[in-house]
Amino acid sequence: MLTQLTSAIARPLSRRKALATAAGLALGLSFFGTAQAQDTIKVGVLHSLSGTMAISETTLKDTILFLIEEQNKKGGVMGKKLEAVVVDPASNWPLFAEKARELITKEKVAVVFGCWTSVSRKSVLPVFKELNSILFYPVQYEGEESERNVFYTGAAPNQQAIPAVDYLAKEEKVQRWVLAGTDYVYPRTTNKILEAYLKSKGVKQEDIMINYTPFGHSDWQTIVADIKKFGSAGKKTAVVSTINGDANVPFYKELGNQGIKATDIPVVAFSVGEEELAGIDTKPLIGHLAAWNYFQSVKDPENEKFIKAWQAYTKNPKRVTNDPMEAHVIGFDMWVKAVEKAKSTDPDKVIDALPGIKAKNLTGGESEMLANHHITKPVLIGEIKADGQFDVVWKTPGLVPGDAWSKELEGSKDLIGDWVGKKCGNWNTKTNKCGGQGS
Repeated sequence: MLTQLTSAIARPLSRRKALATAAGLALGLSFFGTAQAQDTIKVGVLHSLSGTMAISETTLKDTILFLIEEQNKKGGVMGKKLEAVVVDPASNWPLFAEKARELITKEKVAVVFGCWTSVSRKSVLPVFKELNSILFYPVQYEGEESERNVFYTGAAPNQQAIPAVDYLAKEEKVQRWVLAGTDYVYPRTTNKILEAYLKSKGVKQEDIMINYTPFGHSDWQTIVADIKKFGSAGKKTAVVSTINGDANVPFYKELGNQGIKATDIPVVAFSVGEEELAGIDTKPLIGHLAAWNYFQSVKDPENEKFIKAWQAYTKNPKRVTNDPMEAHVIGFDMWVKAVEKAKSTDPDKVIDALPGIKAKNLTGGESEMLANHHITKPVLIGEIKADGQFDVVWKTPGLVPGDAWSKELEGSKDLIGDWVGKKCGNWNTKTNKCGGQGS
């Protein structure tokens, strides 16, 4: 009887022990899996690899993969390897938001490097705010924004558009202006800023022509003819181009077809760099201009080292570099330094650590992350050469701090972004209040 009772008690105890052992084993395996996962830090790459923007964005994806490989050679970050998670939002603006959500919630990335067009950035903003993640945005843009979850390493208007117009007015004696852009938020807002700026300098309305075309526009014959006619009024005329993506190829081709030379009507572009010129015949474009914060042709030890390493990585001695690539180089370095400073990839800690962080740029000097989440950058004007490279014809004496809000626009001139002291993206310096679209 006693034996039976002991046996009856022992069986449930054995089952409980077995269950506990199994649970412990499962927990151990789970912990091991987590530990394995925690040995890497995931980095999201959100750039179009297909569609109209692939001509510009594919290289930026390759740049982040290159930077990750280089960082892993140094031992990673905080002793952990970096792992790239690449998605293709396919030049589809709503898909950018979907892919951003996937990177943050499903893939658990610590940071995202991505977007080119402002419409893609605007599409993902609500996702980064809602999920409290970090986006590094590497392309020149229209300003009028300072978000806590975004770090803008491309140029604001005062670091590209305004200096380019000043250069044309002073050096080229331009009096008539064609503002030609792709029809979306970046060109429209930039041209609004430029129109106000030109008028403040005494340019009359009849000396400003504004034109917008859709993404991927290919039939430029009529528009270029209109530009030619506008430039035949006896006043020096220039085109300020915010045309984006693959529409640039037929645009420049048509300029050549209609015999428009840089000496007649110079074009200064904000979205055409070495990568875009690599795919077209540049002979008719010699002398036309681009305004950027970096050119591959800049002679600097840091730049030469980077170009050599990039061409070795791509196994292509002819592979070019460009401005948004440099913005990713700077942003990536800043993120690594901020993580190491914060001793964490926690977004709140990294966001707080980033302002004040400095990183070498590739043209000489150090860029700094400012309290408005923009950086300091030099401004360069380059002239297109026959080989698709640029001859730098003008450069700012030092680095220009990026303005989040444009002094040229009535609703913006009193605003600043300050995520350090004011914890606000659009602090009104007149009312001493935070509020509006960038808060």
